[in-house]
Amino acid sequence: MDSRVFRNAMGNFATGITIVTTESAGEVYGMTVNAFMSVSLDPMLVVVSIDNKASMYEILQKTKKYAVSFLKEEQTEYSMIYADQIPGKDKVVYNRLGGQPVLQDALTTIACDVQDMVLAGDHMLFIGKVTEIAISEGDPLLYFGGNYRTLKDIE
Repeated sequence: MDSRVFRNAMGNFATGITIVTTESAGEVYGMTVNAFMSVSLDPMLVVVSIDNKASMYEILQKTKKYAVSFLKEEQTEYSMIYADQIPGKDKVVYNRLGGQPVLQDALTTIACDVQDMVLAGDHMLFIGKVTEIAISEGDPLLYFGGNYRTLKDIE
């Protein structure tokens, strides 16, 4: 089995789209991440998986803090900006949550302190202890089969 087969298989798992952000020396860093999940209720823990080739890999090891913004269906552009598919990071306006930069109008934002880092193949799992949460209204932006998707009610 080659890596393309594995990648295609994983593309059959629908995910939400998140933007992971942090700040170091007054500069905001961020990237699009769909490898996000909740881990525990007590304590409240989440995890993001970051490729060892991504710039965020070393930055998160240094800052030991991050925020996660769940994108709404109308925020596809943010996903593309933070995946470096289109320019625009310099025009993004941030709110603050727990001292961390978060995207304005995101569906949900979560601030975390890194509790643990686990090396897993070519990725690092950054396990974050949730320190603050803000929730808004809307529908999530989804990703499935290499394309952005939106929710559709089953009748």
